[in-house]
Amino acid sequence: MREKTLKLILTFHTTTAAMAMESLCRDLSLPGRMIPVPREISAGCGMAWCAQPEDRDALCDAAGTAGIRISGVFEIML
Repeated sequence: MREKTLKLILTFHTTTAAMAMESLCRDLSLPGRMIPVPREISAGCGMAWCAQPEDRDALCDAAGTAGIRISGVFEIML
């Protein structure tokens, strides 16, 4: 079994916002990947962005600059 580690999870109100974040991160070479929203978190859509906690500022700043609304920022063990 894989050992759980602390992860940063960004959630979105809409699938469109989640997909925009994925595209933005790919274009800017920002870290992370799209995952289903973990059970411990409730969100407007079923997709979330997962990255390392130390990437929080870069990801949130990029999303804000691009006009992507993040509904929640969480750090959980995955």
